[in-house]
Amino acid sequence: MNWAAVDLAIIGPALLAGFLVVATHVPLGRSVLNRGIIFIDLAIAQIAGLGVIAASVFGWETDGWEVQLAAVTAAMVGAVLLHWTEKKFAAIQEALIGVVFVLAATLGLLLLTNNPHGGEQLKDLLVGQILWVSYDQLLPIGALYALVLAIWYWVDVPNVNRLLFYLLFAITVTASVQLVGVYLVFASLIIPALATRGYVEKSRLWIAYAVGAAGYLTGLVTSALWDLPSGAMIVWCLAILGVVAGCLTPKKTVPATTG
Repeated sequence: MNWAAVDLAIIGPALLAGFLVVATHVPLGRSVLNRGIIFIDLAIAQIAGLGVIAASVFGWETDGWEVQLAAVTAAMVGAVLLHWTEKKFAAIQEALIGVVFVLAATLGLLLLTNNPHGGEQLKDLLVGQILWVSYDQLLPIGALYALVLAIWYWVDVPNVNRLLFYLLFAITVTASVQLVGVYLVFASLIIPALATRGYVEKSRLWIAYAVGAAGYLTGLVTSALWDLPSGAMIVWCLAILGVVAGCLTPKKTVPATTG
């Protein structure tokens, strides 16, 4: 155990990145869970990652605007496709989402076949490099997330416009997957929403936020203390705290019957 490694100069930007992801992914995750399209986040995240991989194949700089454009374009095309399949094939939508995910993942592998750094790039997309984020990098992400949340609540997106839901989801996940990786995107969306599904509505959102924020905090601190991969540790901390929150769900009282 190395307490000296718990340095705010190192984990501070990563922690802020986690809080920003939680801020947007908790409400999006609740909507995903309510719609029963649990794996849409994995599919869209994988499609966004495919856009990044395709951009690298063309030799574009990782931090260049071309890569961001490729990633968000790929994700939005995927979102429009899934919105169309939801209208046309609603009964098998979840299965189609799984197929899209597998196709995007395997196409990414094919594109990276002759890339000497392909394995490292794929790992970064899946697990993320949250400890390498900087405050400067988080400024545009924070502005984007604020805009997404403003539209989300102002328009009441989940209940009003399904296409807008898919497009906002694609934009948000595209930014997040490059920030924290596919695995953390999925965990941040689903675990807090799943853990709090039994709570009353007025407290459910805030408890989900608490689970998400605490998961990132404990995951980052634990990974620093024992020199473990941060992304994987955060996923496990989110899962453990999610189980705890689920176990603490208030018991519903059953009205007594007379007669």
